[in-house]
Amino acid sequence: MTSSPRTPHPLLPYGWSDTVAAGFAAQGARRGLSPGRVVRVDRGSCEVVTVDRSGRAVCVRAETGSPASADSTGRPCTGDWVTVDPEQRVVRAVLPRRTAFVRAVSSRRAEGQVLAANVDRVLIAVSLADELDLGRVERFLSLAWESGGQPVVVLTKADLVPDATTLSYLVQDTERVAPGARVLPVSAATGQGMDLLAGLLRDGTAALLGMSGAGKSTLANALAGTDAQRVDATRDVDGKGRHTTTTRDLLPLPGGGVLIDTPGLRGVGLWDADGGLAQAFTDVEALARHCRFHDCSHRAEPGCAVLAAAEDGTLPLRRLENYHKLVRENERIAARSDARLSADLLRDWKRKKALGRHMMERKRGPRQDG
Repeated sequence: MTSSPRTPHPLLPYGWSDTVAAGFAAQGARRGLSPGRVVRVDRGSCEVVTVDRSGRAVCVRAETGSPASADSTGRPCTGDWVTVDPEQRVVRAVLPRRTAFVRAVSSRRAEGQVLAANVDRVLIAVSLADELDLGRVERFLSLAWESGGQPVVVLTKADLVPDATTLSYLVQDTERVAPGARVLPVSAATGQGMDLLAGLLRDGTAALLGMSGAGKSTLANALAGTDAQRVDATRDVDGKGRHTTTTRDLLPLPGGGVLIDTPGLRGVGLWDADGGLAQAFTDVEALARHCRFHDCSHRAEPGCAVLAAAEDGTLPLRRLENYHKLVRENERIAARSDARLSADLLRDWKRKKALGRHMMERKRGPRQDG
């Protein structure tokens, strides 16, 4: 008797894996709950793709069951795997996340917001219709590395770059600030680079993020092979389309893999991104290992290898300045969420201020009285 091959799980196109199955078995299988993946969240409820009684994948609307006062980073988010009560249509639990892209809600609130969960790759969409903002790329990369996903910088609207030489320079400039990340110039209009990008996404889950007008919805439609995301007509003068995506949507891709498209961001604040900053600025971190002081701030200390590299041009001054800016921002957010850390930062600041005053006095030499 020949055994028949195992029937694929109905949620396989949405990223189902042995790891997810084990997590569900631990939390939901024994209580009569169904597994599901959040495909969209909207004001206290969410759309979840789950399995019905006949064993088919169906999309249902379910209440999140999370009180408004709950920590926002723990609420269901697009990409989350959850357990669903099929009778009451309520999300009972969020399975442990492998990865999560988290940003600060704002610079004045010590609260994080999860934009996408359980992602293997973070696609950072950067429009070539605008002047290339390398500082913004570094900011996104810091959060992408912190998320646990593999960053890919996608330079969209490559067809608007006047010539191949200019495009090559733009790619090289981006690669210099993106160590360890892939940089791909693409055009959804002409198909340039799209096959290569689709090939990268054939397995796992990718989150597509970027500023408003970066062409994410057009890119998502091209990858999904449908008009899943509405896009307004572009302007002839600069190739920009008005942003129309308002929710974070999970889309199975025809060639395999899953894409989470997100609304355009007006800003993206760092959130607990110490490790991400270290990976985004590996060149600065490598130089810092040669500084005279192990706690060097790379501002005025003697024997600072980072400042020496900035002075001789090895390290671009712009990159060092943005590194300082992002480190300060990350520390401010951390300080607001941790009063103890705030006190520690104040003591450290006073210590460095005293050290700076001492170094200046040594440079001036002993005071000459009368």
